[in-house]
Amino acid sequence: MARNPRRPRRALLAGAFDLVAVILFVVVGRAVHHEPGDFVDFLVTLWPFVTGLVIGWLAAQAWRRPFRLPLPGIPIWVITVVGGMMFRVASSQGVAWAFVGVAAGTLGVLFLGWRAIALVSVRGAVPAAGRS
Repeated sequence: MARNPRRPRRALLAGAFDLVAVILFVVVGRAVHHEPGDFVDFLVTLWPFVTGLVIGWLAAQAWRRPFRLPLPGIPIWVITVVGGMMFRVASSQGVAWAFVGVAAGTLGVLFLGWRAIALVSVRGAVPAAGRS
């Protein structure tokens, strides 16, 4: 089977989009709640979700088809949220049910949203069969 030379680039790009989504989630969440602190406090909030994201990418083998919506998009989303919450509990950070819901909704929109936009963009850019 021929190897796709664009695959590593696509995986890096998708991984960057997912990482930016997690960073955006943390930045906006901290700003909305007027969380005081410096860069270290930001990292303390960020690391559980980045760790969950990495586990999600590995579990879903996301590098194979990183732009797909259902697989790997949904497993990455679920594992990032669940893993992030578990790591927050393990590190004595707060986890309220409302926060779990907001995190699940926000990360779902971000992770699945950019993949949906990419899917629509690619399908719209590819000519239909028989057309030039």
